[in-house]
Amino acid sequence: MPFTLLDFIGILVFLISWFGYTAFAKKKAKTTDCIARSLHQHRIHWMYEVIKKDIRVGEAALLANLERNIAFFASSTLLILAGLFTLFAKIDTLANVIASFPFTNSVSQIVIQIKLALLVFIFALSFFQFTWSMRQYGFLNVMVGALPIDLSGGNDNLKAYALQMAVVQDQAAHSYNYGLRSYYFALAAMCWFFHPLLLAGMSLWVVYTLYSREFNSKAVRSITIGQKILHEERTKLDESKVN
Repeated sequence: MPFTLLDFIGILVFLISWFGYTAFAKKKAKTTDCIARSLHQHRIHWMYEVIKKDIRVGEAALLANLERNIAFFASSTLLILAGLFTLFAKIDTLANVIASFPFTNSVSQIVIQIKLALLVFIFALSFFQFTWSMRQYGFLNVMVGALPIDLSGGNDNLKAYALQMAVVQDQAAHSYNYGLRSYYFALAAMCWFFHPLLLAGMSLWVVYTLYSREFNSKAVRSITIGQKILHEERTKLDESKVN
């Protein structure tokens, strides 16, 4: 058997860390303040403001900037995939390089090919996520272009439309986040070339890092406080219109 018990333990920890954290974060975001939850509220406020603007050059520039960031990762992912496929033709050289590091054992070519295949799968998955995110931002551009102008901002139908625009943008952001998360776990998967326990440890470290940044960072606290301030201001504005 080309793999040892430690290899199976390492890859099991890796898979549980990735898919387990994804399910955990998605569920926890529904009830806990975090980047995804708070930014979604910001997107709703943003789309409400778009309704009242007759010139939307600023929104177009902001959305274009978001798309450029995603396009950078999408194109970078293609370059990484090209490099990984090139490594399949250099298995002997790669094996010698890996064996030169301390605490690593010599492994067969089939094992190295499987580990490379795992990286190819991860980056291919991230590429699909990034391109889907770009497409959804394109959908949002169409919706913004089709949005009628309501300077008062009191049209309930347009508010419902703005809410749907926020949903589309939120889904695009989720796809972008999944793509970035794939990069994090790809770094963990690279550790498998050196030792399966390093793979397991790095997987847990990635989970800790993601959780800290998405749920318990200063940025999250500031974004959450800002979202609550916007909510209070919008509530006051709506009450003043009623009175």
